[in-house]
Amino acid sequence: MSTATGRIVRAACPHDCPDTCAMEVTVADGRAVKLRGAADMPFTHGALCTKVAHYLERVYSDQRLLYPMKRIGAKGEGRFTRITWDEALDTIAQRFGAIAADDPRAILPYSYAGTMGLVHSSGMDRRFFHRLGASLLDRTICASAGAYGWKATIGASVGADPEAVANARLILIWGANPVVSNLHGWRHLQEAKRRGARLVCIDPWRTQTAEKCDLHLAPLPGSDGALALAMMQVLIAEDHLDHDYVARHTTGFAELRERVREYTPEWAATLTGLPADAIRQLARDYAAAGHHSLIRLNYGLNRHAGGGMAVRNVACLPALTGAWRQPGCGALLSTSGNFPVDQRALERPDLYPDPARFPPRTINMTTIGRDLLEASDPPIRAIYVYNSNPLAVAPDGNRVRQGFAREDLFCVVHELFQTDTADYADILLPATSQLEHYDVHTAYGHLYALTNTPAIAPLGEAKPNSEVFRLLAQRLGFTEPALFDSDEAVAAAAFRQGDPRTQGLGGALDERGWARLNLPRPFAPFAAGGFPTPSGKCEFLSQRLAAAGLDPLPAWHPPRESAPVSPALAARYPLALISPPARNFLNSSFANLPRFLAAEGAPRLEIHPQDAAARGLADGDELRIHNARGEFRARATVTDRVRTGVVVSPSIWWRKLAPDGRNVNAVTSDALTDFGGGACFYDCLVEVARA
Repeated sequence: MSTATGRIVRAACPHDCPDTCAMEVTVADGRAVKLRGAADMPFTHGALCTKVAHYLERVYSDQRLLYPMKRIGAKGEGRFTRITWDEALDTIAQRFGAIAADDPRAILPYSYAGTMGLVHSSGMDRRFFHRLGASLLDRTICASAGAYGWKATIGASVGADPEAVANARLILIWGANPVVSNLHGWRHLQEAKRRGARLVCIDPWRTQTAEKCDLHLAPLPGSDGALALAMMQVLIAEDHLDHDYVARHTTGFAELRERVREYTPEWAATLTGLPADAIRQLARDYAAAGHHSLIRLNYGLNRHAGGGMAVRNVACLPALTGAWRQPGCGALLSTSGNFPVDQRALERPDLYPDPARFPPRTINMTTIGRDLLEASDPPIRAIYVYNSNPLAVAPDGNRVRQGFAREDLFCVVHELFQTDTADYADILLPATSQLEHYDVHTAYGHLYALTNTPAIAPLGEAKPNSEVFRLLAQRLGFTEPALFDSDEAVAAAAFRQGDPRTQGLGGALDERGWARLNLPRPFAPFAAGGFPTPSGKCEFLSQRLAAAGLDPLPAWHPPRESAPVSPALAARYPLALISPPARNFLNSSFANLPRFLAAEGAPRLEIHPQDAAARGLADGDELRIHNARGEFRARATVTDRVRTGVVVSPSIWWRKLAPDGRNVNAVTSDALTDFGGGACFYDCLVEVARA
């Protein structure tokens, strides 16, 4: 579409956010001159977050990588010289080919959600590395624990309709900060509040969302599972149940009733730091809302050793009260399971060349530092990093740095900017931005699919992920046609053929760039049961967990680093550290751009006045935050937004842009969660002193 000011191109926000906004890009004389949220897309509703509203500053930043380069200094120094694409690709192909001749599993791809588009995050890249026979990457760093716990109970990543939440009369916002990380979802929660709903925020930190709620409860980090168990105990003991829903649409209630008998509010009070009366009242309020309650949880509560079980415990609550009966009620963690993505067609695991000789090996991305240093049979000899910045975002950051600093590790980084990780590359490749390539998107916070149409030509010599993998496949002599599909062909394979949820979507996506899945409006997926579990019911007693040899019932899985579990450790490091997203960063994206660095100011640590006074600390002091794994520096913000015993460091800063060259992941652990092999970022004890 053209206007007097230029041509309008439909696009989609690529970033790791539930909202996956539809965008309109105005292009004049080959340059993007304006970007805005699409007003006709119901969920985006014409608005963008403060980060993406300034996305053109990212696209046209003078920091953009525009040409291939090779390292000329020591690893980590960040010194490079420009080379041609032919030299870069030939070098990668030669090194990969030589390593693969010995054992291709010594090559590891490392990526996550730098873009959420299916083509450039999980399409041609997976095809290429499957064909190469490289080690597989278990992408666990954010949501795997919670997704596992949810699926063990509900069956799939499906929940309440985000556009119908105004029907709820009580909303528990649990481990989520939608004002910062789900802005368009927050609009619908506000509408519920305007209609009389009561909003309760459950979070160790008094977030921007908590400040706008009617009640804030601040449990100790890692204790959410105990709180949910105590709520179940009250609901059952006081008979606040929808007996018909429980009888028809759940399984394992008798066993659940016995299991939670001991999990009283008094028991939970000692673990959560909340008064027993407050826990009991929360359960009663939840019961009083009946079928008109909603739990909006996010992945904050899954970043502990017991994170998977914590999400599972919370997921049991709406079935007890029958809250699933009403549209917009029940619970919502993610909508991603509504999209019938055909992973096999998209990723082509059948291309793996020789499983008998080289049985597939999987590396957990959370333990990348440990694996780069310790993996054997074979050791990791090459790593290809794209859509991620592990030197900044991976836990146990000192070991991550040591692993990437290995002189014998061949490292390729494909990026828009010279990140912390890029400084350790042997070959550094320039990537396209979202405005420079084609893609198709699902969402995990709404029910719309989106298409991203390229608005401008790639800047400099930047290339998209898919094109680089096609070129590498050609140089390595691969001949399988799937390795040379166009981006449009990869996108066309993304959804399962014949699935009624996507029937007819193609035309709407081509015409306006977005289309709602063919689901009822409003959508109440479990109003009459029909859970996508083995039993077809909400599983208080989980067949999936039982089959895996795990406890099939809700239980208490404590954090790994806490006074009850590790009293000696807690005596040495008495403060529980959490590192939720900084408002002006998105993981490590945007964290290098002047506007957002200025808005954040400097790394900070929020600490309660009592904890500060006990250590002789004052507001503005430079602090040393440390434990046995490492340390980092931050400025003190003395505030009652955190409870005693808890400190908060909004993240994630690039290491090289922090004053001391370190960030919060210098102290986090690469220990794994109970389910799903996830990261325990918020399961971290520290001590704090003036630097």
